[in-house]
Amino acid sequence: MRIMCIPKPIYLLLFFSLFLANCTGSRPDDLGIRSGKLKPCPPTPNCVSSMENPSDKEHYMSPVAFSRSVPELIYVIKKSIENRPRTQIIKEEPAYIYFENTSLIMRYVDDSEFFVDEKKKELHFRSASRLGSSDIGVNRKRMSELLEAIQKKE
Repeated sequence: MRIMCIPKPIYLLLFFSLFLANCTGSRPDDLGIRSGKLKPCPPTPNCVSSMENPSDKEHYMSPVAFSRSVPELIYVIKKSIENRPRTQIIKEEPAYIYFENTSLIMRYVDDSEFFVDEKKKELHFRSASRLGSSDIGVNRKRMSELLEAIQKKE
């Protein structure tokens, strides 16, 4: 009987492949606009949203006022998202965009959304990690950078 010997680098490759595959998590099926709102943040500190209570300093970020038409604003948002590395638009509607962000090394996936409230002339958003409880401020930083880029074009 002959025993197959697999070189150690193959074991390492298999281990890291399996490890990284578990970092992506499953795509949520409950995102989007429901009764004019985005999904609330979980109690964990890995989410930010403009629809949280302003007294919730951990999760709340202010919505952004806009003066453009909704199609123009969606276009600007889409272009700002497309300029980011490891970012993919998953769903686009007339006043809504859902996109995924994947971290470089560990391949963690964060789910982010923009919702243009035409009645209030406000741009709302939500960004949350799929896995874990802490994101060390990554979602807040990402949304701040995107909002800054969008406002520069406003």
